[in-house]
Amino acid sequence: ASEPFNQPNGSSSSFILVGVPSLEAFPTCWGILFCSGYIITLVGNGVVLLVIGLENSLRDPIHWFLAMLAVIDVVMVTSIVPKMLSIFWLKSPEIGYMACFVQMFLVHSTTSVESGVLLAMAVDRYVAICHPLRYQTILDRQTIAQIGLAIVVRALLFIIPLAGMVTRLPYCRSRVVPHSYCEHMAVVKLACADPRPSGLYSVAGSSLIVGMDMAFIAVSYGMILKTVLRKKLCWKAFSTCGCHLCVLLLYYVPGIVSIYAQQFSSGVSAHAQVLLADLYLTLPTMLNPIVYSIRTKQIRQAVLKLL
Repeated sequence: ASEPFNQPNGSSSSFILVGVPSLEAFPTCWGILFCSGYIITLVGNGVVLLVIGLENSLRDPIHWFLAMLAVIDVVMVTSIVPKMLSIFWLKSPEIGYMACFVQMFLVHSTTSVESGVLLAMAVDRYVAICHPLRYQTILDRQTIAQIGLAIVVRALLFIIPLAGMVTRLPYCRSRVVPHSYCEHMAVVKLACADPRPSGLYSVAGSSLIVGMDMAFIAVSYGMILKTVLRKKLCWKAFSTCGCHLCVLLLYYVPGIVSIYAQQFSSGVSAHAQVLLADLYLTLPTMLNPIVYSIRTKQIRQAVLKLL
């Protein structure tokens, strides 16, 4: 597995995924853990998409954004978990050169898109609370489609230069990737050339996207707070934002910790880095539909009606 390969563009080129470094002795346990999370993610987000599609009362802007979030979550976990299960259960750690980079770019693009959708949901809450009479007019279907397109285009503008930088690197060292999926920094460290430019671009781009989105989200909630304090409707208004705030914490806190742990890894053990990255991609996608189903009365009632 550690033999070098000098022609990564050849048909026989591949990488070897370790799984969880130093914890490889428990493949069945890891497989059960991630398989259970994957099933919960598929079922939870599938139910959310189904009730939004079937229930006419759930056709307002916030539920369209929630449907976008559910689709992104499914794509994100599907890009990594099936391969992880093949490592843990089928003893099949090999992944093709192109498949590895497709997986890497899916992870980067979906995380960028998800951050954009969370920002759009914050804007939706701002309009709903601060301009309730103009809510449907401001956020009509055309505007929602334009917002979705802008989010996707932004992710592509970030990922295309990164794709060019990473795929042009010569990979002639070890084929072993000390990770459970093709995480960007773990792969580029195997290159013969200097991987720092792509690493710095990735961290700078991710920090810019996350920082910009978090800043706009903070501004949105600042304006919401100003409005509700003036109208003395704090509890009622913030109860409508509770789900979104929970999802924001689930997504951004593990994400920021994982990104900087991968880049500045001197004080973090290898298995801790891998588990952080795995949980960052799987835990929010599993909990998002549960949070919305429990805390949103409309979705909860629609789910019970469907059942």
